[in-house]
Amino acid sequence: MPPPYKIIFDTDPGIDDAMALLLALSSPEIEVIGLTTVFGNTYVEGTTINALNLLHLAGRADIPVAKGADQPLVVKRGHTGEMVHGDDGMGNIGWYAVSDPALKAIDKHAAQFIVETIMANPGEITLVPVGPMTNIGLALQLEPRIAQNVRNVVLMGGNVTQVGNISPLAEANIYNDPHAASLVFSAGWDLTMAGLDVTQAVRMDQSFFDSLAQSQNKFGQFVAQIIPFYQKFHSDRYAYANGSTNTHDPSAIAYLIDPTLFEGALYPVVVPTEGYARGVTIADRREPSAESPNTLDVPATRVLLRADEARFLSMFKGRLTGDSRGQISDIRGQTSEL
Repeated sequence: MPPPYKIIFDTDPGIDDAMALLLALSSPEIEVIGLTTVFGNTYVEGTTINALNLLHLAGRADIPVAKGADQPLVVKRGHTGEMVHGDDGMGNIGWYAVSDPALKAIDKHAAQFIVETIMANPGEITLVPVGPMTNIGLALQLEPRIAQNVRNVVLMGGNVTQVGNISPLAEANIYNDPHAASLVFSAGWDLTMAGLDVTQAVRMDQSFFDSLAQSQNKFGQFVAQIIPFYQKFHSDRYAYANGSTNTHDPSAIAYLIDPTLFEGALYPVVVPTEGYARGVTIADRREPSAESPNTLDVPATRVLLRADEARFLSMFKGRLTGDSRGQISDIRGQTSEL
């Protein structure tokens, strides 16, 4: 087996963020060396609480959490994602404070943690941003050389063939900080985009979540416990039946575990920062020729376009049900002050 990916998981937990993190922690292909938090599914104070509580649930207090940005680089912050993820960002299970008062974020901004970790480990670190790209943009501004020293970047965000989910054209993570996303897509590093083209192609339904709930794996049980709010959003917004939900953030982790789950292509991608096209990931999908040269002056991004839904779901279920980790009790209200 190739050496594991050492990842910094840049996240705004978030129900699907939790699913992605627990998948990563269940996978020998991945070593999580840090969590960096950002606004998105709720404010950064809440996403940081959720990150700490997820590590407490997992018994991984050894993994550092660095709190990051609560505002985009330039534009005004819009609505956060409580309508999708609940007032606490975690399905309204009551995570408004940290479960273990000994758990705290480190005394270092997320962007600084990203820079220092990459520069101290050249060629070894994979960045996995699954929220607005603000922390990554700030890190690039602090130290542009991280683009030459990172192993690769796999992000959840954007869309090429699908309509937007926050505007007619744009996906939410990119739209919520288009200036940071523009920096990320133009940095010149090895970049893979898992966008709506694949994350909406893989759906988990009620029978899938029932199988997680009935397992002896506390990670699977936890996902089943937080999912009802997310299911209701998908039913109300998209009229999905049978408790189905899209599989957004876990797609970035799944790509690292098994890239053969996906098909894609290399395209130059740019991100407009204002107007009706704000936050759109514009990909030049033409065949290069003398008549139609690449006019987007950016390096190519590996854009994932298709996913093998059956194999993806089988892998996810296997990771979150196959390894007994002990049952969990109801996690509502098990909190103490931050």
